[in-house]
Parts: sequence; structure tokens; C-alpha cells
Amino acid sequence: MLLFLDIMKLTNLRYLAKGKRSQVYSAYYKKEKVAVKYSHRAEIEAYWLKKLSKLKFVPKLLYSDKEKIIYEFIEGETIDKYIEHSKNPIPILKQVLKQCYELDKLKINKKELTHPYKHILIKNKKAKMIDFERCYETDNPKNVTQFGQYIMSGRMSSVFKKCKFILDKKTFTKLLKEYKKHKTKFSFLKLLASF
Repeated sequence: MLLFLDIMKLTNLRYLAKGKRSQVYSAYYKKEKVAVKYSHRAEIEAYWLKKLSKLKFVPKLLYSDKEKIIYEFIEGETIDKYIEHSKNPIPILKQVLKQCYELDKLKINKKELTHPYKHILIKNKKAKMIDFERCYETDNPKNVTQFGQYIMSGRMSSVFKKCKFILDKKTFTKLLKEYKKHKTKFSFLKLLASF
């Protein structure tokens, strides 16, 4: 649990990646693989991981202090790599849209979902989000609309073409605007059913 994790028992610490505001390592704690993230925004991210702990697509926080957080290690490919070789990327895109809707309902904006390459990992056809340090509460969350913009990007057009899927961008844009205006379950389900 959060306060009882003995960080002295972390083993096999290995450097993974560096972001703009952080460094991330993998390690093991009692044979379980964990992520160790050093960041000056560690307390902020810990707050959001606790707040969102009931959501299945958010990593479980194990420990936090002023300079680091330790959370369950999320295995998987980044969403862009997964989509490139997927024969049918539509189910995973719909799954992520549903996750975005869950965040919108909570009035929490994650950010970085227009370019989610390093923020969504896929394993066994399940998507999980990472990096919650820039979250904030707002009456006008934009998770669904931001990810909708990613779906309509030029990069996704080539993916759709490869798997012979035709996205009606005109209809999708119209429904995205409708959702942005009303943010109702009905407007979201219409958007989801459009592709």
C-alpha cells in the first residue's frame, strides 16, 4: 500500500526514459515490476493518480513523496506503434474515446491527447493512460475532442487507408462539435457510432 511500501527494497533499477519534467525508471518491488518517476511535479501527479484510482485505465499508485512517485508498471506498445501494425485499429480507438469520456464526465482535462503517442499504451487489446502530471479540473474538459482531433489527423488517414476503413470526416467533425457543445451521453454515443 501507499504508505507502507519500503522503497529501500526496490531492486534492479533501470533507466527507461526522460521527459520534459521527469525521468522514469523501472524497478522491482517484491517481484512486482514498478515504475519509478522522479519529477518536480510528483506531488501533483500523485494527487491525480489517487483521485482517478477507480478508473481501470489509470496506473495504481504505490508510493509518493515530494520528488518521486512509484506506480504499477504499465506494459505495452505506444498507441501509434500499435495502430501501425493493427489490422483493425477501430476497437482500440473507440476504447480510448470511452476513457476520454470518463475523464470528461469527471470534469478533468488530461491534456496531450491530440498527440497521445507516449501517453497511451496498449497490451492485449487493452489501453491504459500514463502521465497525469498536467491534469486539471475544468467545467469544459476536452479529452474526447482532443482525441477526436487525433483520429482525424493526417497520420491516422494513412492508417485507415491501409486497413480499408473510410472515416466520414465531415460527419465526424459535425458530431464532435455537437459533443463539444452539449457533452451529453447521447451526443457521445452518436459520435462513437459514427465510425
